[in-house]
Amino acid sequence: MLFGRNVLKFVLSLRFLHPQSYILTPPSLMSLLDQLNWRYATKIFDTQKKIPQDQLDQLLETLRLSPSSYGLQPWKFVLVKNPEIRAKLREAAWGQAQVTDASHFLVFCSMTNVSSETVEHYAKEIAETRGTPLVELEGFKNMMLDFVKGKTPEFLSTWAGKQVYITLGTLLTSAAVMQIDACPMEGFDNAKFDEILGLKEKNLHAEVVCALGYRSPEDKYASAKKVRESKAEKFIEV
Repeated sequence: MLFGRNVLKFVLSLRFLHPQSYILTPPSLMSLLDQLNWRYATKIFDTQKKIPQDQLDQLLETLRLSPSSYGLQPWKFVLVKNPEIRAKLREAAWGQAQVTDASHFLVFCSMTNVSSETVEHYAKEIAETRGTPLVELEGFKNMMLDFVKGKTPEFLSTWAGKQVYITLGTLLTSAAVMQIDACPMEGFDNAKFDEILGLKEKNLHAEVVCALGYRSPEDKYASAKKVRESKAEKFIEV
């Protein structure tokens, strides 16, 4: 019995080690749900509070680790630091203050030309990262090539856009856990964003954006109750 208790204590202690050693236990799951209830689409940011660099680095790393179909990662992220550019983007977002007032502003971009070259590059990345001979990846690479070659450019563009939204979900959850406020936004002129940031030349398209920072005490939505339909209304069991 004593041995069992010691093992339990050891397992629970792993939660306080390096983040990569983290184990999701029932108490930590409750904490996650608490944080998801805490988060909301922040409308007014505290312009004086900035996200510490180490925490920003962690948030950006969660984006890099986001899942994607085949692992192809058909996206890039633009962290807009230049105040003048942010002011231009605010105009292209119909004057929404979050663009300039938040601590940081991210533009989520999809690749506009997912091609065989995309697959070849990814296969080389796998080989180099895992020390696997390319010849052993031929089967997987050919499957991805068949997918890319068998789809229209329009389909692949839409597919890449959907993949980008996976990363947005990752960021929003990660930010909530870290008690960093966020406001995901689709209310902007995508073409204007592409033009201002020179995305077209980079084979990219602005899909969605997200302001990050800390809520202002003046934001009345911070204390508003979260409105969600019940579990019975949202889940279908078959």
